[in-house]
Amino acid sequence: MTRAPFQITPDVSLRPPTPEDAAGLARAYLRSREHLRPWEPDRDEAFFTPAGQSARLRMQLAEKSAGRLMPLLMVRESQDAAGSSDVVGAINLTNITLGPLRSATVGYWIDASHLGRGLATAALKAVCTAADAQLGLHRLEAGTLLENAASQRVLIKCGFVPFGVAEKYLHIHGAWRDHRLFQKILNDRRP
Repeated sequence: MTRAPFQITPDVSLRPPTPEDAAGLARAYLRSREHLRPWEPDRDEAFFTPAGQSARLRMQLAEKSAGRLMPLLMVRESQDAAGSSDVVGAINLTNITLGPLRSATVGYWIDASHLGRGLATAALKAVCTAADAQLGLHRLEAGTLLENAASQRVLIKCGFVPFGVAEKYLHIHGAWRDHRLFQKILNDRRP
């Protein structure tokens, strides 16, 4: 899955980003700006531009090469004659740690125009499988704002369990916010 597109719904695939995805990411973030605002860090105007997303992709691809990040995009293939594709979300494994911990943090977002279609659940299930089978991880962790019930439902549907609350965990939407922490044990293999 980390090397080629993986179909998560009939019209949406999950695949690694390329530098050519900058414009599509900028469009998706612009469409979803107000929807994502309560759940994400404050973003400067450059973030919502192709140039800003290009710089962000370069950093992500460097982190991927170092083995610390597995970035994936959810992409909907267009039905038009040009055969273009549209970014409709992303899911990332960050802070990938091997050794005796063998763990990573997962985060995801869905384009506001594609909410309620099961994309986050399908993508998270696929990433859990890849984290186990391809990366050999033992555990995944995720955090949500206390009031983000939709994201908590996705995590629970995918087998994550809450294990605590981190006070003032991340600076989101202008303030340090408490987060409910979830984890999923993928396997009990030896490291």
